[in-house]
Amino acid sequence: AFERELAAYFGVRHAVLTNSGTAALWIGARALGVKPGDEVLVPSHTAFPTVEAVAFAGATPVFVDIDRWYGFDPADAAAKVTPRTVGMVPVHIYGQPVDVGAVGELASRLGLWMFEDCCQAHGARWDDRRVGSFGRAAAFSFYPSKNLTVMGDGGILVTGDDEIAARCRRLRDHGRLNKDVHA
Repeated sequence: AFERELAAYFGVRHAVLTNSGTAALWIGARALGVKPGDEVLVPSHTAFPTVEAVAFAGATPVFVDIDRWYGFDPADAAAKVTPRTVGMVPVHIYGQPVDVGAVGELASRLGLWMFEDCCQAHGARWDDRRVGSFGRAAAFSFYPSKNLTVMGDGGILVTGDDEIAARCRRLRDHGRLNKDVHA
């Protein structure tokens, strides 16, 4: 019920609860198909779990400069794209959204996915939409120091993509398809 409520709040079809924002970033990277040899654009100013998720999937994080609001700089991101680049993880940091219009346009133009790191931006909006609803998926953290907390730690991955949601549900439960079958 909490997943359905959060999906509606963020304006997406699916919400997948995890044990932390870090886990949401990790399973999101895996669900997006990040693999060794890939490059993923990440901001140079972020918490380590953003970069850790890319490295955990075996890919190379490529650091992008930040703009004057500490967000992902689309111009520098465009300059860092190579044939191995598969996606980008803009971070809405300190509750301040990145320029979602510019970052989203860049991702679309270059055929890259956008995985939003919203771990510090619960409820933030861009152009009258909540952050977390712009990319292929987004991760949020409920760590005790975040905007929205739980008892202990927690996280959530949100997405409008049915297959990404299904992959994340399998990944958070060790590949379980039912009580006795794991894929």
